Amino acid sequence: MPLTCLAIDDEPLALDLMRSYISKIPFLKLVQTCSSALQAMEVLQRQPIDLLFLDIEMPEITGVQFVQSLSHRPAVIFTTAYPQYALDGFTLDAVDYLLKPIPFDRFFKAVNKVYERVQRPQAPTPLTVSAPVPQENEDFIFVKADYKTLRVNLKDLLFIEGLKDYVILHTTTRKIITLLSMSKITEKLPEQEFARVHRSFIVSLHHIDSIEKGRIRIKEQEIPIGDSYREGFMRWVESKNL
Repeated sequence: MPLTCLAIDDEPLALDLMRSYISKIPFLKLVQTCSSALQAMEVLQRQPIDLLFLDIEMPEITGVQFVQSLSHRPAVIFTTAYPQYALDGFTLDAVDYLLKPIPFDRFFKAVNKVYERVQRPQAPTPLTVSAPVPQENEDFIFVKADYKTLRVNLKDLLFIEGLKDYVILHTTTRKIITLLSMSKITEKLPEQEFARVHRSFIVSLHHIDSIEKGRIRIKEQEIPIGDSYREGFMRWVESKNL
């Protein structure tokens, strides 16, 4: 069955482009175009939608605020002329972030990501909840930053934030930015101590202060729990409940 979708933008020409592009994709079905987030909310209350094409800069409610307000989120592809909102998009677990003017080949690549996610959902790796097994050199890693190789003690590592080709290591004393992928650094971390809870975040299980409403608090930082990682993470939480 085709994926049902909404296109939400306050620019008529942008909506015309979305209609044209969507009509060319056999596995997409455009349910409606909306000129505001409030109009889109009315549609979502009437029927389930698989995919949102969503502008960010809109009157009354921005695209980011709209997604944050949804308790059950469809897949989201942000469409905007403003690259500074890219981090917000990744934090909200958006599938992709398309910058206007949007070429068709870039649009096609984005919707294929959604289709592959629906057809072959990526189940999170189950968290191992057994006690950590001490291993040689397990208590630190080395990363390259500022033309140096830095030692990072894992006990000081609070969480890791991903941004495209870079990651930011947030420790108890500093932030370290290094050219590295999330998947690569995941391989280097002991699974008994760290868990990926979002496409853009890995957290230290030892430094979690609280969990509330789909978010993890570590110190002053609130970290979202992505839908595809929620089940595995909550299974670990339940194993620790008294």
